[in-house]
Amino acid sequence: MNRLRERYQKSVVPNLRKRFGLDNVMRVPRLEKIVVNMGVGEAVAEPKQIEEAVADLVAITGQKPVVTRARKSVATYKLRAGMQIGAKVTLRGDRMYAFFDKLVNIVLPRIRDFRGMSRTSLDGRGNYALGLREQLVFPEISYDKVAHVRGMDIVIVTTAQNDEHALAFLAEMGMPLRKEGAAA
Repeated sequence: MNRLRERYQKSVVPNLRKRFGLDNVMRVPRLEKIVVNMGVGEAVAEPKQIEEAVADLVAITGQKPVVTRARKSVATYKLRAGMQIGAKVTLRGDRMYAFFDKLVNIVLPRIRDFRGMSRTSLDGRGNYALGLREQLVFPEISYDKVAHVRGMDIVIVTTAQNDEHALAFLAEMGMPLRKEGAAA
């Protein structure tokens, strides 16, 4: 069993049940899925960029991504409907827990001038969104083999009913959150 999943069952669930007075174990917030999205706008002019982004996502997540396509044509960007413009991966189960563990314990501390994650990045329904400016913070990516630095969006979807429960859950899971009232 994944180390983070074991920690969730042995310490996070009892702590959150006690803190929020939850009578049913199924009401305790848990991870539902993690979506990693990488937009590749340069792929309009250079289609080979998509292949590089896909290779990076495979290395980072351990799962083959889905290539996303443009829904509409935009003449200003020379974009046609149906062109490949990004890639995304939806992680569930053990891969999700392994990715979250790696994100919290290895990747986030490697970010330059890191002071913790913002407490305001929640959507009101218990889902947390964060953006990374470069894929080089992941240990699987070799700095020498990267042709283009790309950012990515990571959405952590939880079963929490509100932001308060989601923040408590993420803090218990080890997410390094900024102290309240700390400047960005």
